[in-house]
Amino acid sequence: MKQTEVTQLYQNLLSHISTVMQGQENAIRKLLAAFATGGHILLEDLPGTGKTTLAKALSQSLDASFHRIQFTPDLLPSDILGVSIFDQREQNFKFHQGPVFTEILLADEINRASPRTQSALLEAMAERQVSIDGQSYALHDTFFVIATQNPVEFHGTYPLPEAQMDRFAMSFSLGYVSHEEEVNILSRQQGQVTDQFNLQACISRTEIQQLRQQVLQIRISTELKHYIVELIRATRIATGVELGASPRAALAIMKLAQALALFDGLEYVTPDQIQEIATPVIAHRLKIDSQARFSGRNAEDIVQEILQQVAVPV
Repeated sequence: MKQTEVTQLYQNLLSHISTVMQGQENAIRKLLAAFATGGHILLEDLPGTGKTTLAKALSQSLDASFHRIQFTPDLLPSDILGVSIFDQREQNFKFHQGPVFTEILLADEINRASPRTQSALLEAMAERQVSIDGQSYALHDTFFVIATQNPVEFHGTYPLPEAQMDRFAMSFSLGYVSHEEEVNILSRQQGQVTDQFNLQACISRTEIQQLRQQVLQIRISTELKHYIVELIRATRIATGVELGASPRAALAIMKLAQALALFDGLEYVTPDQIQEIATPVIAHRLKIDSQARFSGRNAEDIVQEILQQVAVPV
């Protein structure tokens, strides 16, 4: 498949999902970039902004299997991964797969589960496999996690540790849509008993693989690789930062920038794609010290300052 055909494939997918996610083109663009590069995303947003709808719309557009896990304090790792049950007839244990064995996994309100349960996703997200009872089970090639958490509700929650935050390629919020777009949402739902929807798949499994392969063909210069590393290293010495971004963040920026360049119809990465994706890739990985927080600085502000300070290759 030619690059122009793959770019058109992305445009069709974007338009398809936008029919149920009006006014969220930027969020859908980031979501598709993460999916095209095999990354995972964390959505931090208020209730009712469409996080679940976005995940369902993606799975239906891809004709991919979809599971949703509502994380609660009493959720156990076996509720996610699966469990071995003794078969009386055959006198042996049989493994029953949990909801993690899917293509699109929505981990809803992930910070409500205990750290033990949260960590059950670590191996799955990093290596696309799970280990249970001394045996490893491979997950689907297109395994993709969309996790959500409410940023303003802290009662009964367990903050995600830095190691798990680093597993997410990027984190961003959907935010509220404009007045007109919210009116359009009401008009679309008028006369419907529920807000359920059904989308027809607009991309085949073969085309998904071609999309991912084409991302790898997008060129990125040595100068831009140095630029990415300089951005990451700057987070480690920035004022107010206790823990900077890891090399995994640099890899995420490079791969996501390649995907965005492909979406833009380019054969190579430019600084624009790197700057577009830098904040959602880096900010959630930074640990800000208490003095910086009390002074009103946040991770997003620090990343923006670094983008202004680090020289852009010409």
